[in-house]
Amino acid sequence: MDTRSRLARALDTPVLFCRHANRLYHRRLGLRRHNDSGVDPFEADWDALVVLDACRYDMFERRSTLPGELERRESRASTTVEFLRANVDGRDLRDTVYVTANPQLHQHRDSIRAEFADVVEVWSGEGWSEEHGTVLPETMTEAALRAREDYPHKRLVVHYMQPHYPFVGAETDFDGGDFTDPGATEENVWVQLLRGDLDVDREEIWEIYEANLDRALPHVERLLDGLDGRTVVTADHGNMVGERAFPVPFREWGHPRGVYTPELVDVPWLVHEDGPRPAIDASEPAAGSESLADDVVADRLRDLGYAE
Repeated sequence: MDTRSRLARALDTPVLFCRHANRLYHRRLGLRRHNDSGVDPFEADWDALVVLDACRYDMFERRSTLPGELERRESRASTTVEFLRANVDGRDLRDTVYVTANPQLHQHRDSIRAEFADVVEVWSGEGWSEEHGTVLPETMTEAALRAREDYPHKRLVVHYMQPHYPFVGAETDFDGGDFTDPGATEENVWVQLLRGDLDVDREEIWEIYEANLDRALPHVERLLDGLDGRTVVTADHGNMVGERAFPVPFREWGHPRGVYTPELVDVPWLVHEDGPRPAIDASEPAAGSESLADDVVADRLRDLGYAE
């Protein structure tokens, strides 16, 4: 979204000025580009890093029964793009294969440059579910296990889309199917809630948000079962579900960039160890990923609710 579009949107939604004021506070008037209190996950000791998208710590602690030792960590980011800029941009990651359900690295490939051994874009082909408008967690687990077979001596980053919107299988009239209606709003559910265009109880939102995590966890556990070595399960950022932001105390929804409340940056850090650790080495990165039509990337991002 360009600057003019952002301004027009803000004028139509005055609460976005409050969000911008909070962003100025959290980013110290632009002096920092990400949450510099957060940890660098790529500096940690692991053989596989499982990234859940928009999974806050308290929800994971409440819902997960995955094996391992759970800690709370602070993310450097409140959005996926910010997470990628803060953690992978400009880095030599030739010892790492990135298996992703999220198109954001591809979308921002001109400004976020990382030298991975390979990037497996599961969202770009048959891995995409037209029915659900996302990559399903079982598809990601299969892709990650294939990547482990293909790259037995690389670190793996496996970026699931859940529990991020859309809410797979939710029987609501404001989710998923709206995007197939040309007359319906293209704003995602969080923006609709922020604007007051959607009158839904927080409990109902929590129910479908948690159900999206519940939908993914068995497939993450299957991945843990299939990986030797040290695996960490974390998240790129959290999500707000109507809690009051600060310092401007309005009810915030979703995961706005540059805002670092505990709900947005406190993420799980679950360490699971099983079997011998693979010997990791670095080599030349694979050839660049296949060029994709811009409209395909835009459609995928819109289905995933990236309207901001």
